[in-house]
This record gives sequence, structure tokens and C-alpha cells, in this order.
Amino acid sequence: MASDQFAIETRGLRKEFGRTVAVKGLSLQVPRGEIFGFLGPNGAGKSTSIKMLLGLVRPTGGDAIVLGAPAGTVDTRRRIGFLPEDFRFYDWLTASELLALHGRLCGMEHAALRRRVPEVIEMVGLTPHADRRLRGFSKGMLQRIGLAQALVHEPDIVFLDEPTSGLDPIGRRMVRDILRAQRDRGATVFLNSHLLGEIEITCDRVVFIKEGEVVAAEDLRNRSRDETRVLVAAHNVSPSALAGLERWCTAVVADGDQLSLTTRSKELVPEIVRHLVSSGAEVYEVVPQREPLEELFVRIMGKDPGL
Repeated sequence: MASDQFAIETRGLRKEFGRTVAVKGLSLQVPRGEIFGFLGPNGAGKSTSIKMLLGLVRPTGGDAIVLGAPAGTVDTRRRIGFLPEDFRFYDWLTASELLALHGRLCGMEHAALRRRVPEVIEMVGLTPHADRRLRGFSKGMLQRIGLAQALVHEPDIVFLDEPTSGLDPIGRRMVRDILRAQRDRGATVFLNSHLLGEIEITCDRVVFIKEGEVVAAEDLRNRSRDETRVLVAAHNVSPSALAGLERWCTAVVADGDQLSLTTRSKELVPEIVRHLVSSGAEVYEVVPQREPLEELFVRIMGKDPGL
């Protein structure tokens, strides 16, 4: 089942708690070196699935391979970073002491820790607070140090559960930059978040799960090349100009100066504008639109997904 191409592979992964089925049959493949979004409503089995992949919960059935080995092996755990949603740290430790502790737990040598701890503290913007005890940290600062502990040992795969919770816009942008840097070095990021706007601009690909099963998948890198609706405001659009739009559009609806066009690709928009202008139209607004991830989520999950 295992393939070097994938950081995670599951087949029919199932977890029952007594008569309750938390995860019905999770089958997915997560390629190495991408930021992967794991989406679903509350109670969809996301947390239980992640715990099985980490080896914290034993599956009732099915298979899970993480980094080429069965989920939960000691060697695999050392190559994983994890930030849970509801984390608790020893608040009498300083930021540097916490990172050194987690680095040692992952098998890092003292010399490597001396180099790495200051690096990762700077990465999350906490250098002035490196020797401050965690009990004096704000929620946002704790979120940052939590991300740092997940990355201190430069893991091959990072599981992050709501990593931008409690962060301001500057902090959320910092997290996005860090996650992209992890992807660029070849790591895989497994991201669970209810902030779908963050997911949309951060992830390469997402899956939607419901009752512990994958019900849909979306490659976010290709969304801009998919069929797109374009709203155009223009004066003096002649009937011949409208007819000519059929060369690029699958649907054309005109209502006075407002045009609603459906194109096969967003990349065709410049040609459409050139056609209208060369036909004598006065174009003063062009707004490409696509279905936001939030609307896609609601359409897939239904109007009352239990958020």
C-alpha cells in the first residue's frame, strides 16, 4: 500500500467507540510536499482521524500509513510535528526551555538544539520573549510558541489543528508564510481549520469529510483555471459584439449595461475585454468571480452542517 509519493495513505480507516461510529471509512492519499486541508463540520471525525494518524488512538479497522510506515511507530512519531487545538504547556518553563524539551523528546542532540531553538523562536516572532516564562504569555503568543514546538525538529510532516486561533491578521500572515516555507523545504502540512478563508489562500488541496468519510476533494491550485463567471459593466455593447463573445464564453446574459459571462477559464478574460473594446464598447468594470470555499463547503455539507 505504501508509496514514496505519499506522506499519508489510508484505506477504510475506521474507529468505533462502543456503538458510536466516529470514523466510518476514511480513505485518502496526501502527497509529500504539499499543504493539505482537512475540512468538515463538527462531529465529522476530523480529530479522531488525526489521532489515529498520530498513533494516539488505535483504529477499529482499516489501514493507515504515515511516512511509509504504519501509523504510530516510534521512528515515525519522531518525524512528525503536532499542534493540537487545545494544547497545554508547562507554564513555568520559558519559551526556550519548552522548545529544548520538545526537541529532546524528538531525539535532537544538544548542539543541534542550541542552533535550532533561537532560529525557530525568531521564525515565530518571539525573540524578545525567549527567556520569558509561558505563564506571562498572551493567547496569541502561546499560539506562536505552540507552532514553534511543532517545527523545532524540522519534521517531515506537520499536523496543525486551528493554528491561527487567537492570532491577529499579522500573526495569521506569519503562519501562512511559515507553512509555505515548510512546503518549500519538502515537508507536508496537514491542516485542520474552520477559517475557510485562510484555508483557501494557504492550501494546495483540500478534502471534505462527513461522518468519517471523504465526500469531495478540491485542488485549489487549479481553481483559477476552472470555469469562471465574469461580471462586466460596459456601454455601447452591440449585438454583434455580444454574438462574438460565444468564441470564449459558454453563457452570455446581457441586462442593459451589465453582462454576466461564463468562461471556460479565467485566463480568457483579457481576450474578452479586447474583443469588447475593439467592437466599440466602453468597458469600465470587469469582475471575475468564483465560488468561495465557504460556499462550496456549505453546498457539499448542506445548509446545517453542525458548525
